[in-house]
Amino acid sequence: MNPTWTDTQLDQQARDRRVRTAVVVTVVGLLILAAAGVIAWSWRAELPDPVASHWGSHGTVNGFSSLGGLLATLLGIGGALVLGFGAMTGFLGQSAANRRIGAAAAIWAALWIATLLLGTLSVQRGLTDARDAGDVGNVLGIALAASLVPAILVGVFVPGDPHRPTERPVAADAPRVRLLGAERAVWLGRASSPIGFIIGVPVAVAIVVIAVTTGLWWLLAEVGVIVLLFIGLSSFVVRVDDQGLSIRSTVGWPRTRVPLDEVVRADVTTVSPVRDFGGWGWRTGRDGRVGIVLRKGEALLVQRTGDRSIVVTVDDAASAAGLLNALSDRQRQGR
Repeated sequence: MNPTWTDTQLDQQARDRRVRTAVVVTVVGLLILAAAGVIAWSWRAELPDPVASHWGSHGTVNGFSSLGGLLATLLGIGGALVLGFGAMTGFLGQSAANRRIGAAAAIWAALWIATLLLGTLSVQRGLTDARDAGDVGNVLGIALAASLVPAILVGVFVPGDPHRPTERPVAADAPRVRLLGAERAVWLGRASSPIGFIIGVPVAVAIVVIAVTTGLWWLLAEVGVIVLLFIGLSSFVVRVDDQGLSIRSTVGWPRTRVPLDEVVRADVTTVSPVRDFGGWGWRTGRDGRVGIVLRKGEALLVQRTGDRSIVVTVDDAASAAGLLNALSDRQRQGR
């Protein structure tokens, strides 16, 4: 970061970064959907009329549509999702975490719809009656892999936030704990919730049942991924020390960190998961806050430079906020 840049210039650079990210992922997502639509339309002479549009639990066709109607429905849904996630990236992407979530979700939505559309139509090419289309379980598996893996890679490679230190003191009315001289202090907490297991276990069991009853054994590989995902998003270790604030999943990822020299102030707040963040887990708030929200109630709120903030639901948030403010004061005073 150029030390001669003003806060206004840095803020403009940050806005440009999130708008650029939003535009790129939105355009790429819409192009993916458009390409899928063109390919699907080019197959129209080889497809039955009407085409199969829905399959039942036993893999048999139980819904039909014209090709144009199917394209309008699926591409319309996909386009709305891409535009929605792109807008989230642009308007709520003050923090890199939110940009990564929005960008990954936009690409996931485009690839999921595109592969689902082309996969379900490909099994109907050459048929005269759509009722003869076979089971599409393998198509669903391919669509899942073809959308999830690239989306994760997009999230990983979206650029992070540049370091934005400040020398301004923490606000005088912010809570503080008393530190004696060069005394070292560490605060540890844990944010956890059983909601991930409550949701994840039934989903994993359902996948196992589907794999056993349909013979699609590759579905069992998804069980491990789902278990790791829900464990990773159900428990976090929160630490405040002379390096700043760190929040890390108990499985090691995801994680995030706020260095002391980016802390504007830390406070205690009260969180309602649905009202403030639309649900539980690693979330994006309506005002662009990053939220690690695993329950209702007391939470640590950390405002950082660049109009960014992070909320984590954790017990004894007052002690964490007071120590983070005190350590930030001391770091800026050079002690």
